[in-house]
Amino acid sequence: MKAAGSPEYYLPAGILLFLIVLPFLLPNPFYVHIVVMMAVFVVLGGAWNLIGGYGGQLSLGHAAFFGTGAYVSTLLVNAYGISPWITMWLGGLAALLLSLPVGIICFRLQGPYFAIATIGLAETLRLLVLHFRDITSGAQGLTVPFRGDAPWLLQFGSKIPYYYIALIMAVGVVLITRRMERARLGHYLVAIGQNQDAAEALGINSARAKARALALSAFVTGVAGVFYAQYTYVIHPDSVFGLGLSIQIALVAIVGGVGTTMGPVLGAVIMEFFIQSTQIIFAGQYPGLELMVYGGLLVAVILWRPRGVIPWFARLYQGLVARLPAAGGARA
Repeated sequence: MKAAGSPEYYLPAGILLFLIVLPFLLPNPFYVHIVVMMAVFVVLGGAWNLIGGYGGQLSLGHAAFFGTGAYVSTLLVNAYGISPWITMWLGGLAALLLSLPVGIICFRLQGPYFAIATIGLAETLRLLVLHFRDITSGAQGLTVPFRGDAPWLLQFGSKIPYYYIALIMAVGVVLITRRMERARLGHYLVAIGQNQDAAEALGINSARAKARALALSAFVTGVAGVFYAQYTYVIHPDSVFGLGLSIQIALVAIVGGVGTTMGPVLGAVIMEFFIQSTQIIFAGQYPGLELMVYGGLLVAVILWRPRGVIPWFARLYQGLVARLPAAGGARA
């Protein structure tokens, strides 16, 4: 048993403390925005990882759940003045309900049906939002009126409160993943991902297990969509239902390492760093350049790190832990 002063205890605590004070160390709000988006994609990548990593079910349309949460929340806020703290749960619930028929239909079959269905679902929702202009404002999108510093309306005059909310959400997803990983559902999903026929022969209901993981993933993704809508104050069909967003969500987990707790965290940091750096350097001169970055990162990971960067990071972290002294002279 490790002593309380072991680096395995105080190093994570130090990292968490650093994250708490991080926004006050950054030189301007733009850098705070970058770390907020990193945290958002930690949530999205972690949610995708629940079904795509542990369950082995490739989703290329997770933007369907993200956009559902964003639009449901924004419509309720604008039409009825409901607090976003309440619509956050309603948006997540709407995304969860949307996932149920997809799981019921697709998870009884094997093959690429789930991936195709999720792509089709996201595109269908995008076209519906474009068509029903009277409700959704079509391609123009929806905006959230800024009412000043109003915490009950999830509106702040600074980006720092948004950072802490996003950080809490990101930590929450990591804890949910860790809890699921150790629970029966996590063991079922790992078994199904490795060999579904063998898992079913042992009595595991693969369709039910995958549907439960998809429902949890969709709920978390929908909640992230609500936060994104309130953070950016504007949403439109391409930004929240687009295929590019679905691919980016999947790449966050794939680059970091699928089927791991911390993989999406590393993937979100790497992906956002490269995307934001590309936008800063080229200042939007080359439309679609971010898609080339996505593709380049994916090819690099497949060639050199097929399991993602998490194994390399784990070795680096364990090496750091081994070199750090125990606090207060404590021994393992």
